[in-house]
Amino acid sequence: FFTFLLSSILDLRLSSCSRVVADGSSHLLLSASLLLLLLLDTGLPLMSTSKGKRDAAGLATNPATGFPYSKRYHKLLEKRKALPVWAQRDRFLDALSKHQTVVVSGIPGTGKSTQIPQFVFEARYACDGKQIACTQPRRVVAMSISSRVAEEMDVKLGEEVGYSVRFGNCSGPKTVLKYVTDGILLREAVSDKFLERYRVIILDEAHLRTLATDILLGFLRLLLKIRTDLKVVVLSNNFEAKTFRDYFKPTQLVKVQPVLHTAELVYAPEPVQDHVEASIEKIVQILSSEPSGDILVFLTGVEEINNCSWRLKKVISDLGDQIGPVKIVPVHSTLSLEMQKKIFKAAPPPSRKAGPLGRKIVLSTDIAESSLVIDGIVYVIDPGFSKQKVYNPWLNVESLLILPISKPTAFRRALCARRSQPGKCFRLYSEKFFSESLPPQVSPEILRANLASTILVLNKLGISDLFQFGFMDPPAAEAVTRGIEMLNNLDALDADGNLSKLGELMCEFPLDPQMSKMIVSSPNFHCSNEILSIAAMLSGDLNSQKREKEKSRVLLHRWVEDTVLRTQCALICRSCGLQQVSHCHWHIGRLLSKSATLLPAACRKSSSC
Repeated sequence: FFTFLLSSILDLRLSSCSRVVADGSSHLLLSASLLLLLLLDTGLPLMSTSKGKRDAAGLATNPATGFPYSKRYHKLLEKRKALPVWAQRDRFLDALSKHQTVVVSGIPGTGKSTQIPQFVFEARYACDGKQIACTQPRRVVAMSISSRVAEEMDVKLGEEVGYSVRFGNCSGPKTVLKYVTDGILLREAVSDKFLERYRVIILDEAHLRTLATDILLGFLRLLLKIRTDLKVVVLSNNFEAKTFRDYFKPTQLVKVQPVLHTAELVYAPEPVQDHVEASIEKIVQILSSEPSGDILVFLTGVEEINNCSWRLKKVISDLGDQIGPVKIVPVHSTLSLEMQKKIFKAAPPPSRKAGPLGRKIVLSTDIAESSLVIDGIVYVIDPGFSKQKVYNPWLNVESLLILPISKPTAFRRALCARRSQPGKCFRLYSEKFFSESLPPQVSPEILRANLASTILVLNKLGISDLFQFGFMDPPAAEAVTRGIEMLNNLDALDADGNLSKLGELMCEFPLDPQMSKMIVSSPNFHCSNEILSIAAMLSGDLNSQKREKEKSRVLLHRWVEDTVLRTQCALICRSCGLQQVSHCHWHIGRLLSKSATLLPAACRKSSSC
């Protein structure tokens, strides 16, 4: 009716106005015209006319909300069209309509993470209550990208576009496009084996080969045979794209060709010993002698980032007016959404008229290699190392070790210097070290991780034989055997190798099996509160605390000592047949004299004591 009314009003000619007013129906037409103007003024959604202006999706109104697009949407749309992935939009959608799986390859910065999910949504795959899921290995990236996509789609974050990560959920009943960590999607598969709510699942950064991503790859390949309506999109870099194509045969490979500038590689004569100090020296050199441009420094962890930031501020203050204003920005996995926004802000302006330009120095873990694209980076400093989780099945110990990066990783780091303009990549190692010491490929996490949790989750999914599961890179038989032995010792498996009732309860906790067993069994010893405190501290991230303050360290010492003391007293009282800790004053007094030795070595290491 409104479409017809609008067309009628626009088609009226001045020469016929007198006849319309003279007619008895003129009052109805004028009243309807006023109603139409009121609706336009209030912003209520109207149906589009066939002659109206259409956007990239072919609609005059936002299909996600039903309201007209804002002016900002059209500005962002022009930026979207400038991305290299936009040129492959039609080819990608054609491949998705003909195949259950599609592999999209391209280097970081081509727009895969933000645009591919939007292409899928615009093709109306999220209908009839179905959703689109896009996985990310890191939660900070899932939150950051979902916020950007919500802006580009002209919707509010948490409604049509949302995210779900560990310790954070920003989605609702309206959500049709959801960014999740690979671990969260795996937890959803445990409760819903067929992932019925999703029509399309996009696995982003699949080339990082995290443990959860590898499990999802094998699980989805099995699920595709059962759910013929499900579609899977794998986003990868160019190095591993063919591997994913062969794994999901038959599938279609779509390559995104980027527009890159040149980047000069500068090697060190010899590998440096202290790469934090060497990075600071290289930053000072760039600030003093290189043309304007922001700097990206790769470090191995939060501790190195904080140390480098503190030392760098002192060095920059000593330089005084020799350089322009400098903003130091840390980037790591524990950043809040508000802190993430500072990453993408431009460098500060000159402090005085005609003075040197300001620069932004980004101190990042490997998260900035491909997951986060930061504009304005011209100089990259690559020490050649990163922290990797390694499990020793003989000692049953899992550790974070600082190890050399792979050649593809070094290539991705160098790419960060050639996105916006020609740049330089300073490698703090020699060319000989690059060719002889860096491994040729990224080692999948499943080959160096404790598999007890993996076996537990796969059993919950109904897969009891890991050797027949179909991993992209099957783990060693020794690692699988050690994982099964651990679960048997924890009584998580029965005699037939299936999950026991205790094992099913342990699956509900997103923790290591030992931690889950400790929590499930704690009520039997009347020490649940203390065990939950210990589990939270051991599984949480203590790096976010300000441990450099002596007061914080002392408080942490006292809390841990008191908690461990309570737990040991509870266990002793239980063995004596007592129900309350207060009934065993003798044990408490005896343990108090040794409270200084109760702090476990693992807790001391975790809290940097």
